[in-house]
Amino acid sequence: MGYFKKKQETPSDKMVAMRVSTVSIVINCLLSFFKLAAGIMAGSGAMVSDAVHSASDVFSTVVVMIGVSAANKKSDKEHPYGHERMECVASVLLAVVLFATGVGIGLEAVKKIVIGRPEILLAPGRLALVAAVISVLIKEWMYWYTRIAAKKINSGALMADAWHHRSDAFSSIGAFAGILGARMGFPVLDPAASFVICLFIGKAAVDIFRDAMDKMVDKACDDRVVEQMTKTALEETGVCRVDEIRTRMFGSKVYVDIEIAADSRLELGRAHQIAENVHDAIENTFPKVKHCMVHVNPLETTES
Repeated sequence: MGYFKKKQETPSDKMVAMRVSTVSIVINCLLSFFKLAAGIMAGSGAMVSDAVHSASDVFSTVVVMIGVSAANKKSDKEHPYGHERMECVASVLLAVVLFATGVGIGLEAVKKIVIGRPEILLAPGRLALVAAVISVLIKEWMYWYTRIAAKKINSGALMADAWHHRSDAFSSIGAFAGILGARMGFPVLDPAASFVICLFIGKAAVDIFRDAMDKMVDKACDDRVVEQMTKTALEETGVCRVDEIRTRMFGSKVYVDIEIAADSRLELGRAHQIAENVHDAIENTFPKVKHCMVHVNPLETTES
């Protein structure tokens, strides 16, 4: 026999993601305009590249908002298991945009380094240094602000956006180092910083893409979580053993199929109650679990 009950969804998750995303868009727009103006006025290619990176954050956050909104739609006839994988789609799009941004910045940096004409490799102004410091502070704050919210609601897309902010902070640090070196008499360090920035961006894009793909191909939870689920089931009265347990990631949520063994002499109602207790224990202990299916196998008295 099997037992299954749908877990209630939490609409507040969407509200948290929308609030964080709105803050990100406003700050990124202001920061992008500031860094672009500073880069142009100070003649810093690294700062202009950093501004482009921040501008890409605006697009990525919009993608996150669309993905989270779609993922939080209620189950329907066509999608009985929900829409959580839409967050994975959003994360993949973010990874592609992030990677393309990094490639563009890297190619422009290589072009300046290879050409190396004096009119191209000019020492940037002091304003570019100030903009880089301000950018590092703001983007690092945005990373932690977004990361805390992503952990709270277990959102892969929001976590991807948080890492986008962190990569921007890293790029600003690289820009600062390159601008400072250029002002000290090594102008080639400004485009060199842009190239380093593109490597950070590419690494973040690959990590985001890998995580999204794991969640789209029904990757199982790690062994530690499975062991904890097994222990939780065995702690319920009437459960003699756990015959099998399977888990799979579905977007930011987890599906669990578990087979337990109970005394074959039990009445149907009692066996059903044991299955319900196991179901509730797993869903209450592991918030990421959206669906838990419990199957009860008869344990013959000779096996006891």
